[in-house]
Amino acid sequence: MTRKLEKLALSAAFLPLVMTLLNLPRLRRLPKQFGAAPISVLIPARDEEDTIAEAIQTVLASRGVVLELIVVDDNSSDGTLNILQSYDDPRLRVFSAPTLPDGWCGKNHACAVLAEAAQYDLMVFLDADVRLSPDALSRLSGLMSHQPDVAFLSGVPRQITGTFLEWLLLPFIHVLLVGYLPMAFDKGKDPAFSAACGQLVMVRSDAYRASGGHAAIRHRLHDGLALARQFRKQGFITTLFDATDIASCRMYRSAGEVWNGLLKNATEGMATPKGLPVWTVLLGAAQILPFILPWTKVTGLARGMTLLARSLIAYRFQQGWRTVLLAPLGTTALLLLQWQALIGERLGYAPRWRGRSYPSKTDA
Repeated sequence: MTRKLEKLALSAAFLPLVMTLLNLPRLRRLPKQFGAAPISVLIPARDEEDTIAEAIQTVLASRGVVLELIVVDDNSSDGTLNILQSYDDPRLRVFSAPTLPDGWCGKNHACAVLAEAAQYDLMVFLDADVRLSPDALSRLSGLMSHQPDVAFLSGVPRQITGTFLEWLLLPFIHVLLVGYLPMAFDKGKDPAFSAACGQLVMVRSDAYRASGGHAAIRHRLHDGLALARQFRKQGFITTLFDATDIASCRMYRSAGEVWNGLLKNATEGMATPKGLPVWTVLLGAAQILPFILPWTKVTGLARGMTLLARSLIAYRFQQGWRTVLLAPLGTTALLLLQWQALIGERLGYAPRWRGRSYPSKTDA
């Protein structure tokens, strides 16, 4: 039995290492080619009084691009709207979102409202906790100008982590993308191979409207991935890039925020009845099993492959070495969270986020 477990650990550790070696060269950063096309930057903001000012400042500090910045206050209960109204810049427009209609997820509704107000062909949906470099928008415009076949472009910002659960769990954004998604199929139209990060998404307005936009995914919580799949279903090309050098994001600032934030949309990702058992074997056998089995040449090799894959990812995306050394603990925590989400959904538990309840995928 032990030998079978050793072989399972070895084969499970081999897969993400090979995928990582193949994918890292493919997940490229934006070339330093600059475009002249104007951009509408669209930020949905709900209870963002601690983050929205810096978000606005970094967008307005952009160089080499004509832009408009539109921010919608999504019925905030804090001082977000007051902060927004304190700015006096002709490039900035601020307004309040209408009451959330039935059947809509809050962020998707706010993004749909923003898209209606945008005047330029290139639209960037940006989370309020994302910080752009001064050349980010111009480089985004440049790539879209040089690749007219791309309708949807999404980047994964550098994830800023402070608390224990942040640096333990958030690196899995990159681990899952790089270690398990075949990037050879990234730039294409097959929805099964869609990849996106909802923190930073650029679209062409005509393709956005033809695809149905956020209205077509109104009930989805995993908005970036769902929108990419919707674009591909309508025949448009989407692609993902590494935004480490042009954007950063600190999504959460406490253990509770990390857990609840990841929990709320887990059932639209890994935590499905068919998918989670498979993910439990893939991740558990690769990143937990080699470290709890007795030391042998086989388990030692499996440990080495897992740590090498995690080290390559940590180095490339500036994650820090603690998350590599505690990979078994992080994987255990991630799987526990996913099972909690799945079991909670089966029991009718409705996750809450920013004062809103999300009962299920279909009636959020």
